[in-house]
Amino acid sequence: MENPASNPEVITVKETQKILEVKCAVINGTTLEQVMMNNASFKDVCITNLKIEDANLSDLEIQYAQLGGAYIHDIGMPPEGHPAYDPNLKQRPLKFENCDLQGSTISNCNLSNVEISDCNLSGMKINGVEVEELLRVYELSK
Repeated sequence: MENPASNPEVITVKETQKILEVKCAVINGTTLEQVMMNNASFKDVCITNLKIEDANLSDLEIQYAQLGGAYIHDIGMPPEGHPAYDPNLKQRPLKFENCDLQGSTISNCNLSNVEISDCNLSGMKINGVEVEELLRVYELSK
């Protein structure tokens, strides 16, 4: 039998409506373009180096995932000049819960009205200022 990894079969699914049930498969190098995948589910998968561009991921839920090295950028409503730009639309809030964000960097982001609660803030800095120290000063000033 020929090694399937050395000579993979290419299957083209184009301009059709299908439900794909894919189990115990290696589909490395797969490309999905102009695809609607509402209510899709990925379970017990390895998708390293995944790249998602120009996508509507509203109501996305990621659970029990390892995201080390992830680079999440340019998230929000389409900017002015983009064909889908609408100045009247507002980004719905994101929710991060039970996440290990140690050593992460958040830069050039709009954090207005962000609420942080029940979190370990040790070593956390905002614009170079220790947050724990800010909180201590705030408590003393009350």
